[in-house]
Amino acid sequence: MKIRWAFAFVLAGALALPFMPACNDAHDASASASADASGLCSADAEPVDLDLTLKDMHGADVRLADYRGRPMLINFWATWCPPCLEEIPYFVELADKYRDDGLVILGISTDDTADQIRPYAEELKMNYPVLVGLGEPGVERAFGAMWAIPVTIFVKKDGTMCKKHQGTQSKEFFEDHIKALL
Repeated sequence: MKIRWAFAFVLAGALALPFMPACNDAHDASASASADASGLCSADAEPVDLDLTLKDMHGADVRLADYRGRPMLINFWATWCPPCLEEIPYFVELADKYRDDGLVILGISTDDTADQIRPYAEELKMNYPVLVGLGEPGVERAFGAMWAIPVTIFVKKDGTMCKKHQGTQSKEFFEDHIKALL
């Protein structure tokens, strides 16, 4: 029985190896060379395609291009996703704190209808635009495929992507990245 467990352990490690990040000095040096002064944003970031119009949870059209020239945090979430719901209070607080600095926070629900979103937005006191991404092929074209959520995209004032982060994080993580955008 122990031999089977040892074999399973070795096999699992071998299968995981291609997915493990490289850890070497050359990798670290290139990463720091392409980062901005804060160390949080890539200096060679690609432009974000903001030529996208989505409905908000009340049915109004929201043109992302209207936010050009402002720092943005775009969060992809769903009502059925506990880690997503865990982050929303951070975004509510940060939206209030940095609104006067021009920060725009957008929540794009990937899998829910407006009717499903509204009760969550009300309960969580979401104080930023909440958009419906369900059935919108332009979302994937603009931001890439979302294989798992939450995904948060930080967009600099110049319209380039500072960072695309998959998974949940602390409020401090989000705030540090927001400060790098301002």
